[in-house]
This record gives sequence, C-alpha cells and structure tokens, in this order.
Amino acid sequence: MSLDHSRTPGRRNRTRLIAASFGAAISLCALQSAQAFNGPSAIKIDGGPLGPLQLSGGADGYMYALSGTGNSTSGGLLGTDKSTGAEFMNGQIEVQKTSGLVQFTIQVGSNNSLTLGTKPTATSVQTFSTGPLYAGYITLAPTKNFSISVGQIGSLEGYESGIDWNNANVLTTDLFYVENSQSRGVSATYTMGPVSASVTFGDGFDTGVFNFLQGLVTYSFNDNNALSVFGATNLGHTGLLANTYGSATTPYNQSTVGSYGANYINSTMIGGYYSYTHGNLNLVPEVQYVYAKPDQKVGISKFTSNFGAALFADYAFGKSPYSLGGWVEYFSSNGPGFWFLNPGAQGYGLSVTPTWQNKNLFVRGDLGLLHLTKVGYAGSTGYGANGTGRNQATFVVEAGVLF
Repeated sequence: MSLDHSRTPGRRNRTRLIAASFGAAISLCALQSAQAFNGPSAIKIDGGPLGPLQLSGGADGYMYALSGTGNSTSGGLLGTDKSTGAEFMNGQIEVQKTSGLVQFTIQVGSNNSLTLGTKPTATSVQTFSTGPLYAGYITLAPTKNFSISVGQIGSLEGYESGIDWNNANVLTTDLFYVENSQSRGVSATYTMGPVSASVTFGDGFDTGVFNFLQGLVTYSFNDNNALSVFGATNLGHTGLLANTYGSATTPYNQSTVGSYGANYINSTMIGGYYSYTHGNLNLVPEVQYVYAKPDQKVGISKFTSNFGAALFADYAFGKSPYSLGGWVEYFSSNGPGFWFLNPGAQGYGLSVTPTWQNKNLFVRGDLGLLHLTKVGYAGSTGYGANGTGRNQATFVVEAGVLF
C-alpha cells in the first residue's frame, strides 16, 4: 500500500497544554523541543476586555536536493523523478490568552513537514477538518495546578514537533511519521510537584469519530533531567469511510481512512523519551512502539506493528548565533500494514543540522542519510528508477523569519 507523506502532517501543541496548568504566559512556539534553536518570542498586546494577549508566528521555506529519485517512467520508492526543488514549509500566526480563568489559543496558517526518506510535498491549508485553523481551543484554568481545554488541539504523542522551527532539525524521523496530529477533543492537565499528567479524549487523526484516548506523564527530576511516558489507543474502531487528514492534492473531505491507512487510526501506541541537559548540550533518547490488532471490519487482516528508536542531540556554541542539531534513528515495520516506506521495511537514519540564527532570522542546512537494511517484504519497491536502491540522501537549506 502506498501512502502520501503529506498525509502525516505536523502536530502537537502538547507543551502549551502543560504550560497552561502553571498559568504560564508562554507561546508554544517559544517552547522548542531543543535548546539551541529559539522559536519566536511572543509580542504582548492589549486585548481590551479580553485582557493581555500574546501574538507570535513565523514563516519559512526550503530548497532541497535528493538522491534515490526515479525517472519519468518509474518514480521508485520516493515516487518522484524530481531531484531538486523548493517548497514553502510553514506559515503560522498565533494569538493566545494565557492568564485568568478563561484562556484561549488560536493558531492559523499553512503547515507541512519533511520526513527523511520521503519526497518533499507542498504545504497545505486543507489538511484538517478545520481548514487553515491549525489549533483553536478554549482553556479553563481554575487553579494553577489544573486546566482543561476543548477544541482543535495537538497530540500528546512523541517528542518531535510538527512546526519545524520547534525542532533542532528540519528533517523528522520515522517515529514522527507514524504519530497522531491535530484533532478535536478535550484535554485535561494536572501538576503536582515534579509530576505533570495530561489526558486527551477526542477524534484521533481528526476523523470525527470520538473514540481515541491519549495520555502523557512527565516527571522532572531537576532542571536538567526529565522523563516523559506517553500512550494512545483507539477505544473501538474507526470505519474506512470516515474522513481523515488531507493534503495539498487531496482535501480533507476527500481523504478517507481507507485511503490513508486503517492501521494508523485503529492503533495502540506506547513510548517515552528522556531529556538530559548539561550546559549547552541537550540529549534526548526516545523509543516508541505502535501496533494494530486484526480487525476485518476495517481491513486489518493480521497483527501489524512499527518500532522506532532515536537519539536527538542539540548543542549551542556559547552565545554565538550558531548551533548544531542531530539525530540517529532505527525503525522496523512488521506485518502487512503500511507504517513507513514499505510493509516490513527496516533501516537506520541520520540527520545533521547546522543553524545560524540572529534574533528573528534563521538559516540552516540539513543533511539526512537513510539506509534500508530491509526494503520490505517480497515485491517491495526500493529507491531509484529500478526500485532496488537501499540508500537515500536528502539535503535541505532552509530560511525563515520568526516574530
């Protein structure tokens, strides 16, 4: 089965939901997943009767070069004969109210991501059921330790963010690829000392079928060490005709579970990551396992699963405008379901990203190398026009502005 990468869009306002429980006046975009690359700092504005508001956002794009492409006759595993090009990545504007009993978040714009081993695709405002509304929810925070949010919210799954400037690397991993994204629902967060716990119930994968449960627990040992464990599961099953994430070529109302992949929507996931910081260095190992049980009603004939493990690193060169991010990954798909690249695909990946950032402007490159130890089950297509290649390289130069 083939899956358009653009149908696994960027995600996660997880950090903001947790921050709300502290009453913190922080923009999600300022809470990047690694230290060295700084997201936009919110502009404080007077909201009149609404009280103090915060405005932030950004826009970026990239040029790319790919190996492993096909030709006009056969696109190979990448599904394209285009080895160079340029794409707009993300354009987001966010308004938040982060104080008082009633708070809210509105984030609109065009969103996209690029996973190593897949082809670049166009950004889109027709990915979600809410159109260009990437996130939009109301939060009630009756105490500094408890909050509850309702609306279009982010997933609790995984470490990487779907807004690329929240990550130290442009390219994302297999772990990111198989995770949930924005969806409608209700999320509650409670903190007690070093422990923070969040639970979300909603229509996982934005299907409109409310049967998906997610959870995240974080324990902060100190300022430099924190452990996060997350999980998610479909409590019933979501049929093949339900709508799910669209893309630049297929709008949400024309994209269905059947064409997207029933094993994603009807899956159970468990994972965790540990963040360690020492001076200017941040290290984050992550492991994740997702599986789908046999369900003839939605076309899952046999048990199928995907395992991923990654180590993220980010280093800031003192007070200079330079930093270096990187990750290594291992992934393995099992069973007949498509999870990443091919059913049964296994391999390793590497990404290295040097970054220059001066206040609101940034430029960075990303060199990604992927090697398939197993292309997939018999008959699976590899890279290149002849479909036998096991290696793929992606080079990206990205530039953007944040505010």
